[in-house]
Amino acid sequence: MEIKAKLLEIFEIQQITDTFKKREFVVEYAENPNYPEFIKFELIQDKCELLDKFSSGQEVEVYFNLKGRKWTSPQGEIKYFNTLQAWRILAADGEQTEQPPMNEPPDFDETPSLGDDDIPF
Repeated sequence: MEIKAKLLEIFEIQQITDTFKKREFVVEYAENPNYPEFIKFELIQDKCELLDKFSSGQEVEVYFNLKGRKWTSPQGEIKYFNTLQAWRILAADGEQTEQPPMNEPPDFDETPSLGDDDIPF
C-alpha cells in the first residue's frame, strides 16, 4: 500500500527491548482538503533511519503494510491492534531514501515477545 502526504511529525527512535526498536511518524493526508486525516505510521529495526533525511512539512510517498494483532490480557480480555508499518519512504519528487526497490515488500514479523503484563505496542 502507499499514500502521498505531508510529513507532519517525526518522533525519536524508541528502543523497546535489547533487540527491537521502532520509530513513529505522522503525516497529514488530504484526499479531501476540507477534512485532512492525520495518520501515524511506524518504522521498525533497520528502517528507523529512513526518516533521517526528511523534515516536517515535506511531501512524501509512504509505502507500508497493514498489520493486525490479537492480544489476550492476563485477565483473559481479548483486544485487537492495527499498525501501519512503513518500509519505504520517498520524497514527493521521487528521491529515494534507501536502496532500489525490492520485488516484494519485506515481511516484518519481528515483534518482541510479550510478558504477561505487556501491551503489544
